[in-house]
Amino acid sequence: MIVATREIVVRALNKGFLIGLAVTVAMIGGLIGFTAYLDGRTQSFDVAVVASDESASTALESAAAEAASDDQKIELSVVRVDSAAAAETALDEETADAWLSSAAAAGADGWTLSGWREPDGELTQLIETTVRDQVLAGHAVDAGTTMDALTAGSEVETERLDGNPVDPQIVFVAGFVLAFLFFMGTVGSGAMIAGSVIEEKQSRLVEIIATAVPLRQLLAGKIIGSSVIALGQNLLLAAVGLVGASFTDLSAILPAMTTTMLWFVVFFTVGFVAVAALYAVAGSLASRTEDLQYTTSPLMMLLMGVYVVTFSADGMLERVLSYIPPASIVSMPVRVLNGDALWWEPLVSLLVLVVTTLGALLLAERAYRGALMQTGGRVTWKTALAAERGTTLGA
Repeated sequence: MIVATREIVVRALNKGFLIGLAVTVAMIGGLIGFTAYLDGRTQSFDVAVVASDESASTALESAAAEAASDDQKIELSVVRVDSAAAAETALDEETADAWLSSAAAAGADGWTLSGWREPDGELTQLIETTVRDQVLAGHAVDAGTTMDALTAGSEVETERLDGNPVDPQIVFVAGFVLAFLFFMGTVGSGAMIAGSVIEEKQSRLVEIIATAVPLRQLLAGKIIGSSVIALGQNLLLAAVGLVGASFTDLSAILPAMTTTMLWFVVFFTVGFVAVAALYAVAGSLASRTEDLQYTTSPLMMLLMGVYVVTFSADGMLERVLSYIPPASIVSMPVRVLNGDALWWEPLVSLLVLVVTTLGALLLAERAYRGALMQTGGRVTWKTALAAERGTTLGA
């Protein structure tokens, strides 16, 4: 516990760590704030229409009323001009965002929505819907029927049979966020524990520490300390994200996101113990700081692969990854959010992760004890394990 406390205090007072954490929190807060701003803002459009074009004027007035009644966060203002040339001038001088002309005014079979550049997509969709309804209503009158009679039975309702209200795009974003938290937490804290080990080894301080603290307890203290820091960091970032999401349109699915985040914290807590142990071994295999790039590269490649694959995986690949550590740390919580996992699947996946972590701890402990006292160059895993085995047999 003395070693763990020292690791926590040193890391918590590290300026680089604190600055990086503050920047990350600010980025998350800024992204959520920007999203909330986009969700809440109302777009205003000025649409020109030639005064003599009564059909277009009627359509724009209907579109403005529909946008206001449906709360589409669009405000539409009608700018009446005297001629087509005046409408083009209004677009050129940016006193109007678009110009609507009816089929009769355009002398063609269809209506035209003109802009100096490409008209806004939401504005185009609103006007297209309004014009379609207006034209259909006119055709219905000509045919001696009504609009309601023509459209009766044409309504289409959407239904998701798994009962999960979470949109697939939100699931994808959540997968990216969890993969990012996993990668940042494991690599950042893992690099710190590897750096701490090589610092003590290179300065020969570990030889003094070893006389008072058994190497097994030294390793355990470093793992506990780095795990507490990594878990605390992810809890802080998750809390910022969840609180921020409550101010956006995602507030409706906040319970599902909270459950997913809790599963992620549990999986990460267990899985990071194995990652921290392996990073400690990577530090012990090095003889100087410059060797860390070589000894930590396999771990970095593994974690990078998990980061890239997990947030983009779906279907059968995601199901398989949800049972394979360390990818299951991200994939299983994502499946929980997606409503794709049965109640027992996270428990089985967690059990597999626990067993894998215990195996990694036993292997890492042997390699750590075998490599920590060796100097003069990089130590391989084979040499470290053989040295520990020889020490145990000799004892």
